[in-house]
Amino acid sequence: MAKVEITESLLDQINKKFKQESLEVLNHLKSLESSPHKGKLLGTVGALVIKELKYSGFRFYFITDGFKLKCLEEEKLIDLLLRFVRMSDKNHQQQTINEIKQVLRTMGAGGFK
Repeated sequence: MAKVEITESLLDQINKKFKQESLEVLNHLKSLESSPHKGKLLGTVGALVIKELKYSGFRFYFITDGFKLKCLEEEKLIDLLLRFVRMSDKNHQQQTINEIKQVLRTMGAGGFK
């Protein structure tokens, strides 16, 4: 089972945007623990993979280790970390993806807080 981590800034943004529905959104994001292969592949930066998960017109972006996700079977994905870093609507999708790639290139995965 993979581990899902949500950055504090994204958690605050979800709570402000969805209010009462935020628990449902968080449960949707946490569903990746049981099925880590969900989500659409958007690109890679080094060994990290950027994927998106959709919910009600919004896109939630997460990064993970591409090698482990591709090569290991689902039962062996115990130490896989899926870190949700940003969210956007359809209008700002490409801008957000480019921002994530830029942060990964300059500071690495530790650049998200």
